[in-house]
Amino acid sequence: MDFSIKAFDTKNTLAAAKAGVLAVAVFENKKLSQAAKALDAGGDISAALKSGDISGKAGSTLLLRGVAGVAAARVLLVGMGTDEAVSEKAFGTAVGAALKVFGTLGSQDAIIAFPVADVKGRDVNWALRALVIAANETEHRTDTQKSKKDPAPAGVRKITIAADAAPQLKATLAQAVAISNGMQLTKELGNLSPNICTPTYLATTARQLAEQFKFDIEVLERKQLEALKMGSFLSVAKGSDEAPKFIVLKHMGGNKKDAPVVLVGKGITFDTGGISIKAGPGMDEMKYDMCGAGSVLGTFRAIGEMGLKLNVIGIVAACENMPSGRASKPGDIVTSMNGLTIEILNTDAEGRLILCDALTYAERFKPAVVVDIATLTGACIVALGHHTSGLFTRHDDASDALAEELIDAGKQAGDVAWRFPLGEIYNDQLKSNFADLANIGTPGAASITAACFLENFTRNYTWAHLDIAGTAWKSGAAKGATGRPVPLLTTFLMNRV
Repeated sequence: MDFSIKAFDTKNTLAAAKAGVLAVAVFENKKLSQAAKALDAGGDISAALKSGDISGKAGSTLLLRGVAGVAAARVLLVGMGTDEAVSEKAFGTAVGAALKVFGTLGSQDAIIAFPVADVKGRDVNWALRALVIAANETEHRTDTQKSKKDPAPAGVRKITIAADAAPQLKATLAQAVAISNGMQLTKELGNLSPNICTPTYLATTARQLAEQFKFDIEVLERKQLEALKMGSFLSVAKGSDEAPKFIVLKHMGGNKKDAPVVLVGKGITFDTGGISIKAGPGMDEMKYDMCGAGSVLGTFRAIGEMGLKLNVIGIVAACENMPSGRASKPGDIVTSMNGLTIEILNTDAEGRLILCDALTYAERFKPAVVVDIATLTGACIVALGHHTSGLFTRHDDASDALAEELIDAGKQAGDVAWRFPLGEIYNDQLKSNFADLANIGTPGAASITAACFLENFTRNYTWAHLDIAGTAWKSGAAKGATGRPVPLLTTFLMNRV
């Protein structure tokens, strides 16, 4: 999808604009938006409202042809609810409804003249990003591995947004496109079958990104990981025939002396649970257990396209968790990179075992902050459902500030997170009689104890953990990766420039 911004005024009127379709908002109680009024010289739009052909309810639509005094071939009226205040939900519903109609038309180009500056509690920057992401979502394909592809999408492929064409908004539009492209990569990786999207495939994707956007890259192999004494990570990887990959991407867009932000992604490309094997129904969705890694790569795709002036390092620990004669057993004790010993009570709590060594490795970069992203616990879904990611940090001034940054970025991006408590009282649940830590806690607060486990490996820097188990993908008829939390992470990084 191609996007542009154009300002329409008395010299360059909306009514004179040539396009296959021009979408404008109407409201309940038969009221017109300013853009709709600009097209109603002949009274066609107000007549449609008065007749009841469109209610103005958010998401309602009516397509008009040959509107008097309008150069566009079609005018699409889109309901946006009450005119007293355009709500975020109503705006999103209206955008979705317009895009659905666009997909049915023979036209290739469209103008959207929605009240992008009038969404309650939001600014025009948010509206532009929401519109672009939603539009690109309509083009996302899941038929990559089908022998017969789905019919190519028809309809609009070029969208002009009616808004102030100031340089700042043009920059916002470019950022929105970059974020959307990053989300698309994350979704593509997540949706690929696990026999294709292996640790090696993730490493190849990272190398392609590095070549395209001039990132520095290093991919550590098993022997290098053994030399680093990453016994915890390797304990997960050893059950699989697929080789583990430890991927390090560097985008050094800031000053050389500036401490980098480090993003760490969980990259379990398939999770059977290991010896503590999962139930069969729904196990196919464990291909999504690499969505933390996918979101790191998607975020790098976005910041690379933006040329973000910030130092960012991405770490992806990638392997499979498989049962075999070599696999870790419940009761095994392994030694992590930082020397702490871990009793593996459940081999299905493997994400924390690979992340703890990755978080120890992150220390060498003397980071400003570290954020890890992982589909870590089903308990997070119980707590927050599929709408909100879980956020965990220590409770000190630096960690509190980082938590606020992430929460604010999530609100800006519409990709929200909620902070959970963390502390020594929960860490007590991880005690082992035989090792320094157990890899699962006693019953209760499972998402928190998982984060507490990770916290033991992050005490030399400021750190936060995002549990995206409920937000990284959808099940059911709409099964597929969501691309989250690329918007949150990218906005967080943009805010730090």
